[in-house]
Amino acid sequence: MLLLRLLEALGGLGLFILGMKTMADGLQRLASGGFRRFLEKAAGNRLSAALTGSCLASFLQSSAAASILIIGFVNAGLLSLYQALGMLLGTALGTVVAVQFIAFKISFLSLPAIFMGVALRFFSKQRRLVFLGDILAGLGLLFLGLEVMESRFSSLGEYNVLNWLRSSPMDWRVVSLFAGMALTFLVQSGSAAIGIIIALAASRLIGVEQAMAMVLGEMPGTMILAAIGAIGGTLAARRTVILYGIICVTSVTVALSLFPQFFSLVTFVSGGGWQSHTISGGAPAMQAPLTLTSSTARILANSYAMFSMLVAAVFLPFIGIFARSAGKILTAAENGGDFEPRPRYLDFRVINTPYLAFLQAGNELKRMAQVAGSMLSDTVQQFYEYNARRSSIIRQKENVLDVLQKDLSGFLVLLSSQSQSPEISVDIPLMLGKVNELEAMGDSCETILDCLRRKKEGAVFFSETAMTEIKSIARHVTYLAALAVDHVEGRNIPDIAARHYLRSEMTALAGEFKKNHLARLSEGSCSIIAGLLFMDIVDAFVKVGDCACAIMLQERGAP
Repeated sequence: MLLLRLLEALGGLGLFILGMKTMADGLQRLASGGFRRFLEKAAGNRLSAALTGSCLASFLQSSAAASILIIGFVNAGLLSLYQALGMLLGTALGTVVAVQFIAFKISFLSLPAIFMGVALRFFSKQRRLVFLGDILAGLGLLFLGLEVMESRFSSLGEYNVLNWLRSSPMDWRVVSLFAGMALTFLVQSGSAAIGIIIALAASRLIGVEQAMAMVLGEMPGTMILAAIGAIGGTLAARRTVILYGIICVTSVTVALSLFPQFFSLVTFVSGGGWQSHTISGGAPAMQAPLTLTSSTARILANSYAMFSMLVAAVFLPFIGIFARSAGKILTAAENGGDFEPRPRYLDFRVINTPYLAFLQAGNELKRMAQVAGSMLSDTVQQFYEYNARRSSIIRQKENVLDVLQKDLSGFLVLLSSQSQSPEISVDIPLMLGKVNELEAMGDSCETILDCLRRKKEGAVFFSETAMTEIKSIARHVTYLAALAVDHVEGRNIPDIAARHYLRSEMTALAGEFKKNHLARLSEGSCSIIAGLLFMDIVDAFVKVGDCACAIMLQERGAP
């Protein structure tokens, strides 16, 4: 009988999670692609960022999914650390809406909602009605699963299934907190985890005190999921997760240390009162749960709402300080450099001041040249000592170049429509050309990196002569790229004739190396795959050199 009831309860859990997923999918489809475009523009200040994060979590019906998506936006350069922290604090507020909704006892509407949802899903020809059907069906499954869980879990109370939670040598509040974190991590949804906790408490399988401590574990559980999403991401994403983790740990530590006061406040606000019961440092009495004048579900929902609102109210005013101090948490030197994929110097508000706007564009171009130059240096270093971490940094830099090309080009095109001096009018097309060449350098470096990856995965070996030739062309191209960076930064470089000579020398060198390699292929001292990879690598290095020479030759009056 115990096993049967447990399986039925797990079936209710499956219905609950399926309903949550179905409803989330319907909400996302109904929101369409315009929601993401809205998201990118809405997080302008701390309040709007928190509101945007709240809306995102409500739409996705998952604070965990919203947190992972926010970290993805940081990785893509769509959000700054400041905006991301505000949105992460807001995701908990979005979960509050879902949890309050779950706390209402409207399970009698579950079967009609499933019927209406299925009817719309399979018999409607309009896309929006189909998506609405998904939402209704998911809503019905959610409440049906919640009802099944409550009824089956209540009959399990006599078996003391969760006796380990009460008899643990650790403080029961800490154990309950970690249990809530683990549950949130497993179901990957804060609202779903709290719904399960509500069902456990409503069935008296666990005490309300323990359930409230488990509810507090939702926020750090969501933070762990966001941290996993930041693995291998940009420095800004990792800083965001660390700062959000500090906020979560501080919040739950304070809440647990003041748990009796917090519990009393929640029950008072919820309109409930405990009969002859106090919370002590030991395990709470569980054999005879006392009656509440307010529903268990309402008290747990309110506890999460109050905790989330208090955290947001305390920490939102200080996210600017957190963002400014982020450099002390993870230094750029220890993490391969600070290559955040977003403009650092551009400000569209000064576009009506062409001289100042052009100076900003010049600073961003210099930054772009430095990223491209360091990307090439890292790529060449892979031939001497291959490092997977370095490969990840190279790809991050390529992403930076892509973002900067898009934003800087748009800035320059907008600037060209303003009234400016003749010198700026001439320099804008030249700067646009350099932007495109720098981005092309990054693409070629990524091509070389892909060739190296294929070489390692295919266990392809180059002869010592072939490696010597690759390193030789790499040194020549690195010198050209360094000259290009110096040219962008305004330092003296060789005259026009010398630049043309360096370019022709690189072309002749590449031609000679290709000829030598063809001879090795014909002699059978080199495999076909190795020969193809060698040619691709040399061609990619030549493209990098061509881009560098094109940058050096783009100046007023150059032939």
